[in-house]
Amino acid sequence: MIFDPEKIIVRLNQEIESASFGLNPQELYDPIKYIMQLGGKRLRPLLTLFGAYLFNDDLSKTYKPALSVELFHNFTLMHDDIMDNAPLRRNKPTVHEKWNTNAAILAGDVMLVKAYEYLLLTDISLYPLILPAFNTCASQVCEGQQMDVNFEKTETVTEKQYLEMIRLKTAVLLGFAAELGALLGGGDEVNALRLKNACINMGIAFQLKDDLLDVYGEKEKFGKQVGGDILSNKKTFLLIKALEKANSKQLKELKLLFSEATIAPKEKIRKVTAIYTALNIQGETETIISTYIKKALADLQKVEASFYRKTQLKNYFLKLAQRDS
Repeated sequence: MIFDPEKIIVRLNQEIESASFGLNPQELYDPIKYIMQLGGKRLRPLLTLFGAYLFNDDLSKTYKPALSVELFHNFTLMHDDIMDNAPLRRNKPTVHEKWNTNAAILAGDVMLVKAYEYLLLTDISLYPLILPAFNTCASQVCEGQQMDVNFEKTETVTEKQYLEMIRLKTAVLLGFAAELGALLGGGDEVNALRLKNACINMGIAFQLKDDLLDVYGEKEKFGKQVGGDILSNKKTFLLIKALEKANSKQLKELKLLFSEATIAPKEKIRKVTAIYTALNIQGETETIISTYIKKALADLQKVEASFYRKTQLKNYFLKLAQRDS
């Protein structure tokens, strides 16, 4: 059996289109339908299906539980966009821009409830494993988001602190998604944990790539505002590394650019990007991305499953590392 991510994503999108998250009031449920149908990579439910595929040919009962992680992910995006005051999501207006902040908050709350509903569409014997795992993951995602918010008011953030933040905010959900799939597919707890660790490391690499694309990506492909992290003064890996490597003149200019509110947005993005380029921050970021991909592949190798099927997941990891959107 060959795992075809493109066909799987088509099926996932069909599941989302046919799902009924609720009807009235429309102001509550239309935003859910809107954000869920914006598209995206469907990375998290895809990893759930990949996890099941490592241990089982029959994926038919995995699709609906897989949507639980996509619902939870989009719930966090909806709330994150409010916190970041982000205008775009997947190249479309964010929910709070299209409706309003109150609608986005309430719709996100309902999405969390729906995530639990879909998660429970599994064999009841798995509840003692998957429910605590999901609860831990959900709490960690919130911890990571709070760390990210705290960083905005913290003068100095270390590389270690930043990597821990993205592990919590982004990577642990990818790890849970794959762990869920492995358990649904009949894998044991040990191998589910090994797969989870592989996907956490891959998730850190994924977020670092996202940071890189925020500066060096193309808006049409990236689907979000390029330079958005710079405009919102986010302490990404790129900024942390630049502050570490900058000479006195560059350091002075960076601090001015990130503290002076009157600088035009395009000018700020241009000047910060120029400093990053001069310091080879792109190369530094690509190096650490490669490090975490290697860790992910080493963890994947430990999973006791078909070599052929693990190779398909390995190739998918490498494709994610090389993406331009």
